[in-house]
Amino acid sequence: MRKLKEIFRLPLIFDRRFLAYFHDILVAGISFVVSLYLRVGDGITHYTQALVPGVALFTIIAAAAYRLFGMNSGVWRYASLRDLMAIARAVTTTILVFLLLMFLVTRLDALPRSVPLINWFVLVVLLGGPRLLYRLAKDRRLAGILESNARDRIPVLLVGAGDEAEIFIRAMATDRDAAYRVVGILDDKGGRIGREIHGVKVLGRLAELSSVVGDLAAGGQCPRRLILTRPRARLSGTRLGALVEKCEALNLVLARLPDLTDFRDAVNEGPMTVRPIVIEDLLGRPQVALDKGAIDGLVAGRTVLVTGAGGTIGSELTRQIAQLKPRRLILLDHGEFNLYSIEMEMRENCPDLDCRAVLANVRDRNRLMEVFHEEKPELVFHAAALKHVPMVELNPVEGVLTNVMGTRNVADAAIAAGAAAMVLISTDKAVRSTNVMGATKRIAECYCQALDIVASSGVGKGWQTRFMTVRFGNVLGSTGSVVPLFSRQLRAGGPLTVTHPEVCRYFMTVREAVELVLQASAYGMNAGRDDRGRIFVLDMGQPVKIVDLARQMIRLAGLRPDKDIKITFTGLRPGEKLYEEMFAAAEPPEQTSAEGVLVASPRAVDLAILRRSLDELDAACATADAVRLQALLHHIVPDYSQLDPVPLPSETVLPHQA
Repeated sequence: MRKLKEIFRLPLIFDRRFLAYFHDILVAGISFVVSLYLRVGDGITHYTQALVPGVALFTIIAAAAYRLFGMNSGVWRYASLRDLMAIARAVTTTILVFLLLMFLVTRLDALPRSVPLINWFVLVVLLGGPRLLYRLAKDRRLAGILESNARDRIPVLLVGAGDEAEIFIRAMATDRDAAYRVVGILDDKGGRIGREIHGVKVLGRLAELSSVVGDLAAGGQCPRRLILTRPRARLSGTRLGALVEKCEALNLVLARLPDLTDFRDAVNEGPMTVRPIVIEDLLGRPQVALDKGAIDGLVAGRTVLVTGAGGTIGSELTRQIAQLKPRRLILLDHGEFNLYSIEMEMRENCPDLDCRAVLANVRDRNRLMEVFHEEKPELVFHAAALKHVPMVELNPVEGVLTNVMGTRNVADAAIAAGAAAMVLISTDKAVRSTNVMGATKRIAECYCQALDIVASSGVGKGWQTRFMTVRFGNVLGSTGSVVPLFSRQLRAGGPLTVTHPEVCRYFMTVREAVELVLQASAYGMNAGRDDRGRIFVLDMGQPVKIVDLARQMIRLAGLRPDKDIKITFTGLRPGEKLYEEMFAAAEPPEQTSAEGVLVASPRAVDLAILRRSLDELDAACATADAVRLQALLHHIVPDYSQLDPVPLPSETVLPHQA
């Protein structure tokens, strides 16, 4: 009933919308008279008795139909095919209802039966024509205004002759404050070369960029920017990187439009916002198809705890988990400000989420046991760790206490609380580690693998907790990563410092990394016994040379490598190696049914022996015995090779790894 009242409620104020509605009602009556005249000509005088009630009835029905179909909710200035369809529906309904009522009253004897059909066409023209003329008049007026300042705009060349290009050209043509003037289009679809979109010609293929720019420059239309309309869908990271170099040579600034399917951007900035190409675009990684159903089933309705919730990975985990409707979300971090920041973000963006922030350190076993006993988390994501290689190399005791003992504390607390699963976030530096950080993360992997194998064997003292480890490489923009470092050095005018010309790393965006962590976790929860104790490894694609990354960042800033900004080589830092690996020799990779996720065969470790070795490692940390600590790391992780092994007393108990 309320909806019907809103439909038939007439506007009470004298505004443009009321005038448009009044116009449409008026032309409804006029259309009836015109249609009858077109049918009978001068003989219309013989239908005087039927004309007046017919006009009144037809007008009333039309007025109701207009409101019913929301015909006047559109703005005439932006009249489109959608408005024409609304007109057609309203007119068709009006004609059908009028015919029905006239048949009931007069058996259609009062008027020629062809009049309603003629009336349909007349009314559509009278309703649609003024809208079209109004839009043309507005566009023509704006075009006349814009002709005077068009030369002041930045001339641009578009890549792609699709819908995005059409919308961009139209927006630039009708916006008096537009910053750009499109002088041409490049497209690799040969069928569109030579054709035009709103008067802008498709000049050639992207491979012909140099010649097209030369021809435009000769004609006084030299573009200053190259704008990609669909960069993610059309260009790989390699081709995009080559295009950046070509634009540098042609003195073009490379930019892109946001994807029109990105609703957040469309709402916040508008789909026509031109953006610079960023380093994430150059990765060119294919979009992975996520198993949304499995990921939803992993989190929805469960109590989830995230350690390191204020860090780069932990905070993105928190954001994505919050969207999956957990029953309760516990954020645990030892950094007060980081924890405060992510909690405030959750309060603002997810006000209905049951969320608790816990200030605690994973090293504090008693505090963790207390929190886990109180909250009873069903799913634990352990992202808390010390990850900066040089810093951990200088402070090995701290690295062991956080990365090894902290992981043991979280895993034991998860078992005590009866958690369904714990997911350890690991790193490629755990493979054939040459630094303390990598060795500590490998020990953390070993502990979780051993727990998972014991739990699956049925001799785990009753615990059923599933332990999963997800390993991946570097995350762009994470704390301590190379991209923020290069950004700071660029702002300072350089130079950019690279450790070695041949150093390579795997890279992934934080959003993609966390999506795949959730995908791997969902797969692991449903995996059989054969997958117990295995490590899930994210498909990182091809490694990237750090020096190439530095050069591309310089180009994206509109500068020239080795000319405007220098690159200097500082030498490998302690514990750093040229090439990272995702799998050890004893971990042959296997494909999984989860796209973007591989699995490494387990390197079995005896849990009882490993626990005794960890106790010794803990004792070495308590006495700050760095020499013994290094020796224990070498023996627990045989492929750790940063330092020469130090012999240990014969009574030391060590695990045996396959």
